[in-house]
Amino acid sequence: MALQSDKSISRVSELTTREGETVKLRGWVYAIRSSGKIAFLQFRDGTGICQLIVSENDMSGDEYNLATGLGIETSVQVEGTAKVESRAPGGVELIVKHLTVIGQSEDYPIGRKEHGPDFLLDKRHLWLRSPKQAAILRIRSSVEHAARLFLHDEGFFEFNSPILTPTACEETTLLFEVDYFGLSAYLTQSGQLYSEAGITALERVYCFGPSFRAEKSKTRKHLTEFWIVEPEMAWFDAEDNMEFQERFIKAMVAYVLEHNEKDLTLMKRKPEDIDLSAKAFEIITYDDAVKDLKANGFKTEWGRDFGAEEEAHLIKKMETPFFIYKYPVEARAFYIERDPSDDRLALSSDTFLHGEYGSEICTGGQRASSVEFLEEQIRRLKLNLEDYEWYLDIRRYGSVPHSGFGLGIERTVRWICGLHHVRETIPFPRMLKRLSP
Repeated sequence: MALQSDKSISRVSELTTREGETVKLRGWVYAIRSSGKIAFLQFRDGTGICQLIVSENDMSGDEYNLATGLGIETSVQVEGTAKVESRAPGGVELIVKHLTVIGQSEDYPIGRKEHGPDFLLDKRHLWLRSPKQAAILRIRSSVEHAARLFLHDEGFFEFNSPILTPTACEETTLLFEVDYFGLSAYLTQSGQLYSEAGITALERVYCFGPSFRAEKSKTRKHLTEFWIVEPEMAWFDAEDNMEFQERFIKAMVAYVLEHNEKDLTLMKRKPEDIDLSAKAFEIITYDDAVKDLKANGFKTEWGRDFGAEEEAHLIKKMETPFFIYKYPVEARAFYIERDPSDDRLALSSDTFLHGEYGSEICTGGQRASSVEFLEEQIRRLKLNLEDYEWYLDIRRYGSVPHSGFGLGIERTVRWICGLHHVRETIPFPRMLKRLSP
């Protein structure tokens, strides 16, 4: 009989509605505590955690001895009576009647003692099993699912852009180069340029996938491989773009609040910590941000992007998410439209989440419509114009005003979960000095 055809198996997440019933579970034991003739086993499956009550009064002697001698992370199948108990891990217990070992585990290397981050990252393939890490991954999955749901409801089509590209989308110094049958190719920094081609067919598209930046940064907000969702929209200007971002971010957070209550509790995140439903995103101009920074002792130069300390200062003073809008042209990517009222400025914004775990999570803006301006920008950056002829064709043949943005999944999850470092928001983080496991 196929394993999945056994319909008698339940999931931990179902137990709160099964009180008093006899249920079967499959999963892993991740902690054991004995008290006299009763043992308390912490148990988990992919949907959550609960407590197993193992007693000599409820089981045969052999099964009781087997249960109390299990190694951490042994996989088991158990049968017993479900009981709602607010003091138990996960708020539910199972009074065990029968227990069968599926896969033994001896000398599990991650113990109860404190381990350093390097050790845990070396054992990331095992660390993922901890309840906290599993909760983070469930929240990440909800963020990704909510993004797709929202975009689908807004009339978007998913658009698959290539991961191997012949050109740069952002800074050329941040490219990972690979040999492509004797030609130079690069791991993608963004799918945006390709999505701009997609809107002329479908009007509203998004790409969703990994992005690679060869950035030699060791901050707690940076990875060299991360995931971004990038909506691109015909007939949207820069202000439409910001309004859409606000609705998009609020929808993702609302979905997590509705579907991941227990995971957020495990992360010690209260709904009021992240609920954005009543918060209007503020818009601050780049010029005003520079004035604020200078007034507070920063030696900020007009014309460049903000550094980590400058961003931290701006985030600290805000009580809501916010946009910084109209950056200088030279501080933005080559494809951003100029402000018609001041050609020194770009119709581009960065989106920041507020609070202790806040950071920039989006960059977006209105795309340039002038072939001549784009050619000028490409030459200014010393890029090969021929490599971008296909991109310029999008403007030559029926161009329309359009905008888009990229939202970083890991930074969004970091804020929702209240995490010190972004490395815990992705199953296997890639950082400046981490390429394994």
